[in-house]
Amino acid sequence: MQLIDQETTPVIYRDLQRPLPTIVRGEGIYLWDSTGKRYIDGAAGSSAVVNIGHGVPEVIEAMTEQARKIAYVPTHAFSSEPIEACAQTLVEEFAPAGLDKVWFVSGGSEATENAVKIALQYQRDRGKGTKQLVIGRWQSFHGATLASLGYGGNAGRRKKYQGILSTAEHIGPCFPYRHATGDEIEYGLAQADQLDYLIQQVGAENVAAFIAEPVVGATTGAVPATTGYFERIREICDRHDVLFIADEVMSGFGRTGKKFGIDHWEAPPDLIACAKGISGGYTPLGAVLVRPEIVGQVRGTGGSFVIGHTAGGNPLSTAIGKAVLDYTVKHRLVDNAEIVGAYFKEKLVELMAVHPIIGDVRGLGLMLGIEFVADRETKRPFPLELQVSRRIGDATLERGLVSYPGQGTVDGVVGDHLLCTPPLVITKLQIDELIEILDASLHSVERDLRVV
Repeated sequence: MQLIDQETTPVIYRDLQRPLPTIVRGEGIYLWDSTGKRYIDGAAGSSAVVNIGHGVPEVIEAMTEQARKIAYVPTHAFSSEPIEACAQTLVEEFAPAGLDKVWFVSGGSEATENAVKIALQYQRDRGKGTKQLVIGRWQSFHGATLASLGYGGNAGRRKKYQGILSTAEHIGPCFPYRHATGDEIEYGLAQADQLDYLIQQVGAENVAAFIAEPVVGATTGAVPATTGYFERIREICDRHDVLFIADEVMSGFGRTGKKFGIDHWEAPPDLIACAKGISGGYTPLGAVLVRPEIVGQVRGTGGSFVIGHTAGGNPLSTAIGKAVLDYTVKHRLVDNAEIVGAYFKEKLVELMAVHPIIGDVRGLGLMLGIEFVADRETKRPFPLELQVSRRIGDATLERGLVSYPGQGTVDGVVGDHLLCTPPLVITKLQIDELIEILDASLHSVERDLRVV
């Protein structure tokens, strides 16, 4: 196999040690490298990006047509047809009721950070200038910028930048597999009540917003909040005049079997940060969905948002985004994620019977996770030095399955999981193919670990 040599390539890749195959083509859920080897894209990119699959002709046609017309306009001076059309589709086909305004950016980190900036400016513009504190949750991830790492709670990703991260407060995660000792619903409500306690500690007059992932993705491996959790969060935010931001960068656009992950709860947010599935990997694109009264407040005072990015809302990206969203609706991919996701979860649970290292299978729709443990009864994680999730990722890749392994599941340092987020176009037959490779890969790693 021809691999990219990290010593000689001019490109800086994230992993500076790993030799990399070169992908030359993609179609549907499959990828092919330069040697002709075929892979199942079991993660839909990195991760939950390629929702509609690779090589969709309708998207390629929309991309080509728009590039011929105009690819970029300065949004400080002009609008364009694609930005209006993409926003309209977002609002009419996907957004929860009441989130009628759209701010475009180029990706997930920008989306969460811009959502926070909008919240902060809104508080200032309505005369609540002391409300400048953001509260997040430990064991969460909201992006890779210094600001988003600050209100995020991924200890491993925060560590090297600890001294200059943005100021934020955090509450504990809603992670029943790891922390619930009794009734999970009661546990979840108690976790949500941490927000109420923290707001009272720091003063409601100082808190602008609370941000959370409805289903925690990369950090813990597809952990949904418990029943009633976000309803309690919504109640607490309302009581203290705090905005609720839902981070749907990974869980949006049908990934969980509903249009947005938060739709599994009766807890409409004030802002939604979204990316990834909005453009399916065909272009960098993200957005913030905002309640109109927030925008109206800024329009009536300052008149403009003090934010902006060079590529945000460009005609080419929004035309592509519109095509991806149209494809998602036309082919009922939200429904497919629910139906095939339930089948996938059943098959993953079946693997527990033959693989003792599987401690838990969780998630919603086609946003599923597997947590690996050294002891299923005690839930003891593997020692960090064994690099179990990385071994599993290597084993699946060798056999033709791209997976998304993660470490730090328990506390940001120890713990191993696999995030299972294939394209939403995947079929049950293709799930069987994926499961067969995963099964063989787990057997291989268990042999290496001498797990019987």
